[in-house]
Order: sequence, then structure tokens, then C-alpha cells
Amino acid sequence: MSDQAVQTAEAPAPAAAPTPSPSPAPPPPPAAAQTSKTSKTSLREGGRGTRNSVVLLVFTAVTNLADGVTKVVLPLLATAASGSPAQVTSVSLTLSLPWLLVALHVGVLVDRVDRRRLLWGANALRLLAIGALIQVALSDGITIGVLCAVGATLGVAEVVALTAASALIPSVVPPAGRERANAWITGAETVCNEFCGPFFGGLLLAAGTGIALGTTWVAYLAAALVLVLLTGRFRAVRQHSDGDDGGSGDGGSGVPQPRESVNQQIRGGLRYLWQQRMLRTMALILTVLCACWGAWLALLPLFATQAMHLTSHQYGTVLSALGIGGLLGAVAVTWLNRAFSRRWVMFADLVGTFGMMAVPALTTQLWAVTAAAFAGGMGGTVWAVNARTIGQRLVPDDMLGRYNAVARLFSWGAMPIGAGLIGLLAEWFGMRTAFLVFAAATALTVVPFLRMVTPAALAEVFDDE
Repeated sequence: MSDQAVQTAEAPAPAAAPTPSPSPAPPPPPAAAQTSKTSKTSLREGGRGTRNSVVLLVFTAVTNLADGVTKVVLPLLATAASGSPAQVTSVSLTLSLPWLLVALHVGVLVDRVDRRRLLWGANALRLLAIGALIQVALSDGITIGVLCAVGATLGVAEVVALTAASALIPSVVPPAGRERANAWITGAETVCNEFCGPFFGGLLLAAGTGIALGTTWVAYLAAALVLVLLTGRFRAVRQHSDGDDGGSGDGGSGVPQPRESVNQQIRGGLRYLWQQRMLRTMALILTVLCACWGAWLALLPLFATQAMHLTSHQYGTVLSALGIGGLLGAVAVTWLNRAFSRRWVMFADLVGTFGMMAVPALTTQLWAVTAAAFAGGMGGTVWAVNARTIGQRLVPDDMLGRYNAVARLFSWGAMPIGAGLIGLLAEWFGMRTAFLVFAAATALTVVPFLRMVTPAALAEVFDDE
């Protein structure tokens, strides 16, 4: 080997060009900053949820107050237009019949359309119906046909408004505030629709038909304007594989898919409810409980006058106890859930409804029937609040409209059935036996409730609490 080769072999290799080192990653933000950001987000969401809860509360209170007024005004106008009991009762029937006829279709609509716009649409129907009735009243042209048409329109509007408002809560109120929002809204529905509305309706009608109808029209308009203050998302977000993708038509896969028909979506909603064991059990139990409520409200006036020999003031005391119990339940439901657990608080409705039906079968003492009415009213409210909260946590957003529609179809639809059935039982076997039959029906719901609404099932629903 030559000296030059040796020198070349022994010569040190030239230094490689320096490789630029990568820039260091920015340090993660301190835990305190992350916590501060999370706290600010939670506070912002909490503030928005409280604001939306108040808006929905005001809307519900005002519209239910106006609904309560119309439920007194329309039948009284019917008595002036006709002396036929069948024609007069047909007007009241048109107010509640839409729950049996259109509730399922309205549920599909609520899952497809902007829910705040549906609330506006419902109030627009109310304004048109009351406005037309005012014009007819001024021309002395009120007939049973006119009142039935107005009642049917108001009934459809009520179905749309209540279904859309209940489905809207999960979109505009964070989970931590939903129980409170449901309590407020349920209390407003009970107090305003069943008690304050009819009371003010009588006073307003005494001042004049035009004043009563005009005040109702203004109330519906004010409630519609309040909805402008709502913030957030108002259209259902697709979560359930039922073909309704919220308008994209791709089912979330990017491949266009045909939208399911209305009847297909109705069947999908019914099928979904049937597949959810706890929700299905709660819906069936609620059907029995609401049938009992309809029966109690239908037979109590006759029982109070003929068996208890109550004056009108004493009878009013019994009904007031029902409303006071409902209001107290709405106020105290959160505390009761924490103190006794949701399961036993909901079970209290079974006990309260059983007492409402059993006490008149056993005694005619005013204090006992009044106390049972108070317990029943309180139990009904705490059940409604918890059932709505459970449904809003379990049911996908794009299924909520159909779920709420089916649930209300069962409950509101069972009330006239219970009223008719207890009338037949009282005619054939006597009033006390009729009450006892419905008390026994309530008792039959205890075992299904305890088997399905278990602590473990509720823990899965509220696993983030």
C-alpha cells in the first residue's frame, strides 16, 4: 500500500454538517390555567342554561295560563250557544282530542324541524284562532261549530308547543341544570294550566267576553316574543340511526340515503321506546297513573256532593290541596332526590295515587280526602320532573320529539279513558267500588316499578353525578 493510501486511510473523516436540532415543543399550560379555562367554560354554560331555563319557564307559564283561561272560556261560551250537553262537551273534547290524533306525527315534526320555530308556529296558530274568535264574538256569530274549530286549533297548538318545549331543554340547558329546569316547567304547567288559568278565566269572562279573549291573545303574543331571548341550538342533532340525518341525507356516512317517511319514523319511535326496558316500564306505569287521575277528577265532583255533602268552598279546598301538593313537589324535588334517592321519590307517586283512589273508597272525611289529594299532587309532580330528566339523558336528541309525543300520548290519552271507565263502574257498582278498582290498578304497578327502576339502572343514567 502506498504512503498516500495510508495517509488517506488514517486521515480523520471530515466533520459532518451540523444538523439543526428541532425546536423544543412549547411547554403545556399550567394545570391552574387549564382549571381556570374549564371553570370559565362551565360558568358560561351555566349562565346560558339559567337564562334559557328562565325563558322557557316564562314561556310555559304564560302560555299555560292562557290555555287554562281558554279551557274555561270556550265551554262557557258553548253553554250560551247551545243547551245540548253533547254539543257543549264536544267543545271541551276538541281541546284534548289532538293528543290522541296528532301527537305521534307532531313528534316526528319536532325531530325534523327547528324547535324554537315550532314554538313560534304554535303560538301563531293560537293567535289566529283567538283573533278569529274575537271577530266572530264582536259580530254575535258564535256557534258550536266555530267553538269546535277554535278548540281543535288550540289543541293542536298545545300538542306542538308542549312536545317541542320538552325536547328543547337538552339542547339549551346543560345536564347539571336540567332537573331544575324540568321542576320549574312542570310546576308552571300544573299551577298555571290547572288552577290559576281557570280561576283568572272566570274573572275575565265576568268582565266581558272581549276582555277575556283579548287578554288571552296578548298573553300568547308576549310568550312568543320572549322566545327571542333563547340562545343555543334549536334543531335536533342526529344521533340515532333512523334515516333522519337532520337534512344532510347521508346518515353520517357520506353516501346519500333516502329520508324515512313519517310513518316509518313513528314506528321507529315506538320501537325505540319498546326496546328501552326502563322507559317502557315507566310509560306503562304512567298510563295507569294518569287513567287514575282522569277517573278521580271525573268522579270526585259527584262523590263530593252526594257522598261527602261538601259545599262548593269545601270542594275547592280539596282541589286546592292537589295544586298545593304539586307546587311543593316542584319546589322540593331536587332536595327530595338528594335526601331519599330518585327511585323512592318516584315511588312516592305510586303511593300518592293509590291514596287518592283508596281514601274515598274507605272514608268520606274531608281531611282524609284532602290529605290524599295533597299527596297525589305532590307525587305526580316529582314523578314528572324525574321522568323527564331520565328521558332527556337516555333518549338521543333526534328521537326526543317522538319519545315525548308517545309518553304524553300514553299519559294524556289515558285520562279520558279513565274518566269514562270510572263512570261506568260507578253506575254499575257504586262510587266507592269504582274508586277501589282504580286503587287496585295502582297497586299492580308496584312490582314492575321496583323490578325495572332499580338503583343500578338509575346509576347508569346519572353516572356523571
